[in-house]
Amino acid sequence: MASFFAFLLLLIASTAPSVRGGENLTAYEVLQQYDFPIGLLPSGVTGYELDSSTGKFSAYLNGTCKFAIESYELEYKSTITGIITKDKISSLKGIEVKVLVLWLNIVEVIRDGDELQFSVGIASANFPVSNFAECPSCGCGFDCVNETEKMIKLNRLVSSA
Repeated sequence: MASFFAFLLLLIASTAPSVRGGENLTAYEVLQQYDFPIGLLPSGVTGYELDSSTGKFSAYLNGTCKFAIESYELEYKSTITGIITKDKISSLKGIEVKVLVLWLNIVEVIRDGDELQFSVGIASANFPVSNFAECPSCGCGFDCVNETEKMIKLNRLVSSA
């Protein structure tokens, strides 16, 4: 679904000078306030901090989050940091995408109308914003339903043997 979703980023925000996650807005809702889709972050963000005067943010996961989407592998570290402003996330750290055989850091995400541009510094790629309408899950990305179905079928086979 979310093609080069590999270039996800997280963000956070609020209107207070320094916000800690959980004060009314989720990290996903804050993302939307900056005109980004929620699918830039995987499910399971446990908290975030944002300094609205500088745009500096940190988002937290319970641990490293890995998954594949189409031909890309993504890895989110347990802490993701950067600077967020309307339609732009810069100085991003904590999100990597595997391109061919190389792991590259996603360093910037820019929204331009209905497109998101993901930059790894030396190159960038554009994807439709609509590809990021839902949040991927750690371990299975957008293919969790199929993974659950496989586990149910496997459990039935094992228990019937």
